Amino acid sequence: MHLFSMPAIVGFALLLSVGAPAQTNAPLRDGPYHVIRTVKAGGEGGFDYVYADSAGRRLYVARGGSSARVSVFNLDTLDAAGEIANTNARGAATDAASHHGFASSKPVAMWDTKTLAPIKTIDVDGRPDGILNDNFNHRTYIFSHSAPNATVIDAATGNVLGTIDLGGAPEQAAADGKGKIYVDIEDKDSVAVVDAKTMKVTETYSLGGKGGGNAGLALDAKNGVLFVACRTPQVMVMLDAKTGKYLADLPIGRGCDGVVFNPKTGEAFSSQGDGTLTVIKETSPTTFAVEQTVKTMTGAKTLTLDSKTGQILLIAAEYGPAAEGQRRGPLVPGSFSIIAVGK
Repeated sequence: MHLFSMPAIVGFALLLSVGAPAQTNAPLRDGPYHVIRTVKAGGEGGFDYVYADSAGRRLYVARGGSSARVSVFNLDTLDAAGEIANTNARGAATDAASHHGFASSKPVAMWDTKTLAPIKTIDVDGRPDGILNDNFNHRTYIFSHSAPNATVIDAATGNVLGTIDLGGAPEQAAADGKGKIYVDIEDKDSVAVVDAKTMKVTETYSLGGKGGGNAGLALDAKNGVLFVACRTPQVMVMLDAKTGKYLADLPIGRGCDGVVFNPKTGEAFSSQGDGTLTVIKETSPTTFAVEQTVKTMTGAKTLTLDSKTGQILLIAAEYGPAAEGQRRGPLVPGSFSIIAVGK
């Protein structure tokens, strides 16, 4: 996966029928979501993914730099709750059955989620980036843009079970809980379908020119809908999870890097680096609407869902002026923030 707080909400509604092209000039209106709070957690180091362990009530954020670690927060209060030290990772995931946590680091860090005590490190190849825990057979997937694209780890033992060639650079992944895993393939404008039992790719769904540079993916497992967030163009493409058939596309903000779906509300949330959170309502398994665009914080491009409260958690920071030739300036000390969005 590749800066100021604005709690105001800007909403807009847009309905598209199946197969209709995305539109960009939608009327503005207020929506139900808003920034509930912004907590300046501070701390040094870069960051990428944020992960909510809703059952264990903890929030994990991997931090890089000279003091690389996985920072752990109380999911209810957002107060600091500990850390997994000496871990240079991009993200984290937990397994509720074994009470084990894993970081997409090299080597992969494994810990006890109750005590945060380290258990062991696991040697893997490639460049660990994305991570997913699948409750179907309690396996954790470590994704890498370079080969091997996915390393599969037994969540109970921490043993490496094998690797998977996904045919390209993976980004976000989602599991249906029944033995299928869907993975964004960013450089191929496609979604790989993986059999969780055999650890093999069974199908690859092309976005068919409707979107590209897909960096976010979420799944409505009940209705079989994939939500694929793309950067070029800036759209959310909806696909039939069973067949890969194109259903619709809708406009989103610039710089998407993550999507989550809340099955309780039938809404998909896409976070963008331009400081917006796009809320897409699934009005039926084939009809979708942009319900609202919430202003969050510039750079808040990754997100996670607290399935208990329905809140969306995002992370961002403020940066100083960039030197010539640099994409952005240095991180402003103490500015790293956790943003909670809800109703």
